[in-house]
Amino acid sequence: MSIDFGTKRMGIAVTDPLKIIASGLDTVGSEKIMTYLESYFIKEEVECLVIGSPGAAGRGGDIATLADEFCKKVSEKFPSLRIERIDEFYTSKIAERTILQSGIGKMARRDKGLVDKVSATVLLQNFLDKL
Repeated sequence: MSIDFGTKRMGIAVTDPLKIIASGLDTVGSEKIMTYLESYFIKEEVECLVIGSPGAAGRGGDIATLADEFCKKVSEKFPSLRIERIDEFYTSKIAERTILQSGIGKMARRDKGLVDKVSATVLLQNFLDKL
């Protein structure tokens, strides 16, 4: 599972059992993410949570600090869950380009939640490709 961290909402993606293909799952308000994860982990087995790291290579500022705090909270709430951080640099731009190329209508492309979900998919696929 991967999360595209954000202060307003977070995109979520998952992979198939063979860990080949990442797929967008959902977009969740940031204030509801822990409840969402708790509910999801009851229903589904998740061996690793990949979280985008906006602070790689010295970028990120306040958002990087907030992402670090989020990772710490997830670790404390789910201590047996493996957490991996990967650079999320350009994932939103890649997601926007992918959505545009997919032929989705103009109104649907304005949905920032869709961008977050596709960004989480890009993050997870990048992680899977390196396994």
